[in-house]
Amino acid sequence: MSKSKVYFTKDISSGGLMKIYKALGVELEGNVAVKISTGEMGGHYYLSPHLIEPLVSKLKGTIVENNTAYPGKRERASDHWQVIKAHGFSDIAPCDILDEDGEMPLEVKDSKHLKGVNYVGDRLKKYESMLVLSHFKGHMMGGFGGALKNLSIGVASRSGKAWIHSWGNTKNPKDCWTFAENQNAFLESMAEACEGVINYFTPSRLAYINVANNISIDCDCDSNPHAPEMADIGIFASLDPVALDRACVDAVFNSKDEGKASLIKRIKERNGEHILTTAHKLGLGSLEYEIVDIDK
Repeated sequence: MSKSKVYFTKDISSGGLMKIYKALGVELEGNVAVKISTGEMGGHYYLSPHLIEPLVSKLKGTIVENNTAYPGKRERASDHWQVIKAHGFSDIAPCDILDEDGEMPLEVKDSKHLKGVNYVGDRLKKYESMLVLSHFKGHMMGGFGGALKNLSIGVASRSGKAWIHSWGNTKNPKDCWTFAENQNAFLESMAEACEGVINYFTPSRLAYINVANNISIDCDCDSNPHAPEMADIGIFASLDPVALDRACVDAVFNSKDEGKASLIKRIKERNGEHILTTAHKLGLGSLEYEIVDIDK
């Protein structure tokens, strides 16, 4: 694949977010889903509603989420709605829990683990396009979380998350963690799940933005995340999720900020970059990219 364009701004503000979306040169059509993480109750590093409100409004978008496979305040829709309200998202836009009424299968053509199917929230069929709006940070299991994690685990239904975590062995959230020893299989399954979502929408109806701020080594799904040790970087955007996540990981590795050490350790310990090479092999994007600094 040729180099993909990854747009960048240091301006982590509503204005910066609007500007970088405009730089993508895409108009998402129809009923637009804006996929974010609503954040576990107790955490406080998830994307701020005030930060994303103008862009979500411009898109006439609906903030979408799914329930979690792990026990917590987002495991069931009734509790998850309370989190959405408490974190301020229902104050800025319509919200939807995609798997509240059930799930639907998506075909996965290149499937080493997922047996040809990815399970997502049934309400995904309400939407014609999607902005994958991700908080880039570390992750206890994946090493890091960005566009690919948000597109795979994030869009998966509760039992679909179990399917991915267990690399196609069970849809039961209570059982899926017994398969956690095969890290590469999990990362490969996330990449396969991404393929299912991309093919469902088609690439022209998807756009990706990563906000690299409050960069903890832990995910927004952690109710008590480790405090960030490195400074905010900026906002990255692309029509290529692989190039986007590659650029964000490279920005951490190449940073002059000594606080990056713990995040780099987390990524390496979990072999986090493996999802990038796997997604590239599946044809989901390029590992080669060109940074377009929109501040210049």
